[in-house]
Amino acid sequence: MTRTPFVPDRFWFGGDYNPEQWPREVWAQDVELMQRAGVTTATIGVFSWALLEPEEGRYDLGWLDDVIEMLHAGGIGVVLATPTASPPPWFTAAHPDALPVLADGTRLWHGSRDTYCVCAPAYREASRSIAGVLAERYGSHPALQAWHIHNEYGTYCWCDHVATAFRTWLQGRYGTLEALNEVWWTTFWSQHYESWDQVVPPRATQYLHNPTQAVDFRRFFSDEMLDALREQKEQIRAAGSSAPVTTNFMLPTWNHLEQWGWSAELDVPSVDHYLDTTGPDGEAHVAYAGDVTRGWADGGPWLLMEQSISSISVEGRVAFKDPARAVRNSLGYVARGSQSSLFFQWRASAAGSEAWHGAMVPHAGADSATFRAVCELGAVLDSIAEVVRPPADGRVTDSGIAIWWHADGWWALDNAGLPSDHLSYPDAVRSVHRAAWHAGLPVDFARPGADLAGYRVLLVPSMFAMDDDAVRSAEAFVAAGGHLVVWPFTGIADENLHVVTGGYPGRLRDLVGLRVEHLAPLAPGETVTLDDGSTGSVWSELVQPDDAAVLRRYRGGDLDGRPAVTRVQRGAGTVTYVSTHLDLAATRALLEEIASGAGIAPVVADRPADVEVVRRRGADHDYLFVLNHSGAPARVSGPGLDLVGGDRTDNGVRVVPGGYLVVREDADATWDVTTTD
Repeated sequence: MTRTPFVPDRFWFGGDYNPEQWPREVWAQDVELMQRAGVTTATIGVFSWALLEPEEGRYDLGWLDDVIEMLHAGGIGVVLATPTASPPPWFTAAHPDALPVLADGTRLWHGSRDTYCVCAPAYREASRSIAGVLAERYGSHPALQAWHIHNEYGTYCWCDHVATAFRTWLQGRYGTLEALNEVWWTTFWSQHYESWDQVVPPRATQYLHNPTQAVDFRRFFSDEMLDALREQKEQIRAAGSSAPVTTNFMLPTWNHLEQWGWSAELDVPSVDHYLDTTGPDGEAHVAYAGDVTRGWADGGPWLLMEQSISSISVEGRVAFKDPARAVRNSLGYVARGSQSSLFFQWRASAAGSEAWHGAMVPHAGADSATFRAVCELGAVLDSIAEVVRPPADGRVTDSGIAIWWHADGWWALDNAGLPSDHLSYPDAVRSVHRAAWHAGLPVDFARPGADLAGYRVLLVPSMFAMDDDAVRSAEAFVAAGGHLVVWPFTGIADENLHVVTGGYPGRLRDLVGLRVEHLAPLAPGETVTLDDGSTGSVWSELVQPDDAAVLRRYRGGDLDGRPAVTRVQRGAGTVTYVSTHLDLAATRALLEEIASGAGIAPVVADRPADVEVVRRRGADHDYLFVLNHSGAPARVSGPGLDLVGGDRTDNGVRVVPGGYLVVREDADATWDVTTTD
């Protein structure tokens, strides 16, 4: 598939707007404040089903008409959501079988959001109906910028509707019970099935679930939810609406979707992203979200649908987030291809379950540091509007490094009964990405088995299960001169979670040039030391090289003197194997050494550690984003124009602590970034 890049006429700036929570006199105040802040976009209707359809088949759209006309008159566009993430009370009262059921058989009651089973026929019909009504009414409205289908798909259920749909999906995947029994390895624990009716979802059971069944269930649910999205999209298109369609993915810890396949169904992928730490790692986290989502967009533009401007939910509390940091974070997403800076939400709720969530207009009102930062961000996005146009090939960044990322890899490591419960796929991926971020090396994320043309380094962190396409892709990449880096517990099993015997990693054993005889996972907090003084955590292994050379050895402990890091030449390329999760400094050094050998350099060499520099490609120019996360001023020198301040940067521009710079670069520009007193 060749994706058409998503190119609005300006950056979308604003967020979720819930006017139904407020009296009408507040609406006019909201529009005035939006205009003052430079808001261009309001996402409406996300949780409005009960008001839009107060009784089955009876619609009350007059208030929504007024909201849309009010916003349109104020020059503010609309992203209109289908409200299907939160069915109204009348629906669940009429269709109790459509309420979700937990794995232990407990049926959940109405009283929160996401109280539905996506497999329930009544729910699917009601969802199609409300989507069709909204599309007929608003599909051609001049204020409509995009359709936001549902909200944060991902609600699981284990009811009988699900069991029926799961069996149908399995029959389509495997064809026969004989094939299912083979793939699920049902000879273990007397699980052999003689009838499809005997097959159920992985409900609460006495001990461990069948791991292949558990992963198949997650694959099934991703497909089932995607079918539900397609049905709503069909209603929208049948009504004649051509506005772009999206739905908001979630990062970093909630992953119930196979995003590569989903993205192919969307006109533009979008993501909700919230920091999970108050510390400086949050900036690397922003980069991670931007790089991953850009990958789902095939290297092109994407949408940031939600973030928080002033709060971070962490460790059981709502921590303060400096609004100035939110401005830098927003530019960090834009630097990596976002065409928007949208927030949840516009006005802080005075009550309800998320009353303490950050908002663009906080409880304190417009006379606040938060709202002043909102106005600042709106002005900045307006001043850099030209950046929104991508180059002809659609790819908004340029990187020679790819990281493999796939939901299957995540789901496979979520299973219980593996050698360690502490090896986390998202943590493994983020640790590698974090090291690249600290090194200033731009990276992309790629789907295993996808075309790797243009990349010179491929990073594969702890991808336990690999299918044939992934294996062939890795082999071809190395044979063509690529540099592959493999972390532990990768390629151990096939896509059905069947371990390849004969020594780990069975799927890649010949490629990496070694055999792992046994695995030695580490306890939480336990570390191993290598002969260069670096440390590893989470994992270690007994490695027996075949033709791989040893780069680092373990020092001390049970693996004293045994290989820890190896490298082998394969064709024109190399394969580096890392048998533990090295500390940040060691991982960074390894990536810098491999990147340098592949002719890949940071965007700006020798920049200060806490000054982030990102290059975004544009239609006519490239743009340098400089984000100063440090407490010291920085100086940026090179040929270009500061789009925010309007000054040439040839003789250097000062970037204050916590500040930023967005520069339209002259052709073939080189840059110097330093700290100053």
